Amino acid sequence: MSCFDPVPPRHSFAVLSLRRHLAALPSADFLAWCSPMNVVARHLVLLVGLLVSFALLFVGAGVAIPLAEWDLVDIASEGGTALLAALWCLIVLCSRPDGRVTRLLAGGLACIMLGSWADCLDEAFDIDKSALWDNALEGLLPFGMLVLTAGMYYWRHEQANLSEHMRKRERLFRSHRPFDRITQLADAAYLREQLRRESGNGQPCALVLFDIDDFHRINREHGHAEGDRALQAVAHMLLLNLRNDDLLCRYAGDRFAVLMPGLTQPEGDSAARHLCHMVGTMRHHAGSRRVPLTLRHGCADAHGAPDALLAGLCRQMDAV
Repeated sequence: MSCFDPVPPRHSFAVLSLRRHLAALPSADFLAWCSPMNVVARHLVLLVGLLVSFALLFVGAGVAIPLAEWDLVDIASEGGTALLAALWCLIVLCSRPDGRVTRLLAGGLACIMLGSWADCLDEAFDIDKSALWDNALEGLLPFGMLVLTAGMYYWRHEQANLSEHMRKRERLFRSHRPFDRITQLADAAYLREQLRRESGNGQPCALVLFDIDDFHRINREHGHAEGDRALQAVAHMLLLNLRNDDLLCRYAGDRFAVLMPGLTQPEGDSAARHLCHMVGTMRHHAGSRRVPLTLRHGCADAHGAPDALLAGLCRQMDAV
């Protein structure tokens, strides 16, 4: 039977079902539209759509004012404010990750954009003063300023936290000599050296080992380069949530070790649970696919022979 022959009746239901299934799949154009490469275009279309919708609202509900009566200075200033607010809103949406600060900044700028655009359209269309919606639109500008101020307040706190994290990371990198090429952390030899020092001072100290769950699957499904990126991401998250006196090392493979001076074993275990939670909240991606990263841990008092301590923790981790 050639490719032009009709499909036998017994196969027609299956073929029709297959055709319906394929037709329901997203087209290549739609997938491309949803890709991160088109984030700017999608936000731009949204903002332009809002501006056009407001313009159509005024055209339909108002009476056009003769051109000779237009105040061109007000139109230029209010329209320019709307366009600049739209540009800033677009920059915020495209350059920041989603979150409270981004939503407040973008929402405030969007309200300023729409409020200024409504004031600009008021110069070209006469709206009945009793129209409540027109009065509400005039309130968008001060409301947007209020929302934007709240966004700036939380942005300041965000920047302060990031600066503190970066200072902490810099101190850790400066005080802990890097040996590992991928994570820029100290290795197992340096860890053993510090364990010998802690064992002799008589002060409490906790040793924690972390292991990335199903790390081999990341290497197998996404490649070793993505596996290295996952190691770096976990290392950075651990560093940002450690105390200044803690020592983070890459022990072996996907296993990290943290030496926590001044903490007992229960305190170290509690701190380790917090670190596992923080890593679990990460949104790590390999290309366009999200890759969940979770840790399991083992904790012990850092007193005794380093090799015996590490071997015991490794057995504890392997038994989990």
